[in-house]
Amino acid sequence: MSISIRRAAPPDLDPLVPLFDGYRQFYGKSSDSALARRFLGERLTEKDSIVLIAEESDRSAIGFAQLYPTFSSVRAARIFILNDLFVLPAARGRGAGSLLLESAAAVARASGAVRLKLSTAITNVSAQRLYEAMGWKRDEEFYEYGLSLQADNRP
Repeated sequence: MSISIRRAAPPDLDPLVPLFDGYRQFYGKSSDSALARRFLGERLTEKDSIVLIAEESDRSAIGFAQLYPTFSSVRAARIFILNDLFVLPAARGRGAGSLLLESAAAVARASGAVRLKLSTAITNVSAQRLYEAMGWKRDEEFYEYGLSLQADNRP
């Protein structure tokens, strides 16, 4: 089966919810489909993020990426944060992750962005291999910090 990537819209919410919920579980959160539906629904409706969906030729959703627009003051230009990237475990190794990364870069370039940024868990070695194979460079100049504003103390 071939895999295609397209920009998601509000009618894509149903197939995106289990993907987003799976992504959150990968990062240690409990399954919460209602929260996933509410959060993604807001992003799609408000258009404050760009969600890309990976589909097989039968239109079944197998992965997604979510980009948030922001700016670099130093570069005085738009950048995007590739905040979320997830492919169903059963669909991994078939190129969906690479296609999502390529599509994210194309979307960012088309909007005039000068950079894409992402962060991943230190233990997510398979994703790190993919990013590096796709030309992403690990930042060796800056440390990334976070300040939790909630009791769980996670950035």
